[in-house]
Amino acid sequence: MVKQAAAYLGEFEYLVLLAAVRLAPEAYAPVMLRELEAQAGRSVTRSALYSTLDRLEDKGLVRWRVATGGANRSLLPRRAYTVTAHGLASIRASHAAMTRMARGLGHLLEDPS
Repeated sequence: MVKQAAAYLGEFEYLVLLAAVRLAPEAYAPVMLRELEAQAGRSVTRSALYSTLDRLEDKGLVRWRVATGGANRSLLPRRAYTVTAHGLASIRASHAAMTRMARGLGHLLEDPS
């Protein structure tokens, strides 16, 4: 098997993948929306999240499975998202690139308050 190169991630794609990893195995879109708001301070529309999840799926970075919904959904099925091995490699590559770029800039990046 040929190893795939890590995919380039935009900022929002990176945050969505991190949310999916953080929430696994309960990475459902509504929960991801709340996590993005709580942890990243981002107010996100459902359509923006679903478009991004579809794009990440097309890139082979996430996959989903049908999971039984809870009582609050009358047991209607929902999609549970999982980050693939290729997705994890892409998270690592993006994190490493950000870390390298920020090296030596701590005095500018730290919160002055």
